[in-house]
Amino acid sequence: MGTRIAVVGATGNVGRELFNILDERLFPADEVYAVASRRSIGKEVSFGDRTLKCHDLEQFDFSRVDLVLMSAGGKVSKVWCPKIAAAGAIVIDNSSAWRMDPDVPLVVPEVNADSVMGYAKKRIIANPNCSTAQLVVALKPLHDAVGIKRVVVSTYQSVSGAGKEAMDELWNQTKGIFVNAELAPTVFEKEIAFNVIPKIGDFLPDGYTDEEAKMWNETRKMIDPSIKLSVTCVRVPVFVGHSEAVHVELNGPMSAKEAQALLRESPGIMLLDDPAKDVYVTPKECVGEWATFISRVRKDVSVENGLVFWCVSDNLRKGAALNAVQIAEELLNRGIIKPETAKARA
Repeated sequence: MGTRIAVVGATGNVGRELFNILDERLFPADEVYAVASRRSIGKEVSFGDRTLKCHDLEQFDFSRVDLVLMSAGGKVSKVWCPKIAAAGAIVIDNSSAWRMDPDVPLVVPEVNADSVMGYAKKRIIANPNCSTAQLVVALKPLHDAVGIKRVVVSTYQSVSGAGKEAMDELWNQTKGIFVNAELAPTVFEKEIAFNVIPKIGDFLPDGYTDEEAKMWNETRKMIDPSIKLSVTCVRVPVFVGHSEAVHVELNGPMSAKEAQALLRESPGIMLLDDPAKDVYVTPKECVGEWATFISRVRKDVSVENGLVFWCVSDNLRKGAALNAVQIAEELLNRGIIKPETAKARA
């Protein structure tokens, strides 16, 4: 006997990935519904060997399901998550709308799985920013071992984090350069093909962007509010896969070898790190994978108790869809979602 699930934002990059991961991980769902905006009514999405037709968000009866995976953007989530929760479902939301709400748990299961128990206040659980998700998976074991004082992060974020139109823009600009028909940017403010853009999100008065602020605010909420972070987010001409150069100042000594041993055994992490054999992971190699990959672990020679490492993950998976499904699995494992409940409401 399985649960009943609706995926809202079913036709987007993350929505389609949610269906893939639900199928790959054999999530116990008796019924799965694809829900999107009115303009997507009748469009089809794949779920394993099945094809689902999209339902209209405005007309869908959410009392038919007990779990909703939401990936429709912040404005839609702000309006619809409370409505869906009032209908009796639990919402796992991928947008930024609820992440910093004190009554909404922000969860990465490898980091703070117990926080899902805070769902009851609003029946909403938030997924972190895609770059934050992989970062906290790597930071948590280090913080648990010796404590983290300060983190400096530079991200190298793929265009898929900005949606399908951004991926199309990179593809079209790249083709255009080779045929001498360069296209003006429309999604990004500057050309992304063969370029990097040191701005993701909107600039704030302090000179940082809201994307950078998300990373330090969310990390503090999930791990420890005392950790100091400085972040620079950069968009790069990569289709899928976010990378990060992470400098960590610890509260106590830890060698690179000790850190490698710790990370190798930590949940959600795959350590691939052998400089002598040129073993390290690039974003292209992480596409389609579940893990957060760590490479190039070494001492930060600029501080007494410092480490540096390279962190890569599929942003559509661990950064969004996979993490949401892992949260759903946590709800099942803890008996918060019970299949019989959905049957009883039918």
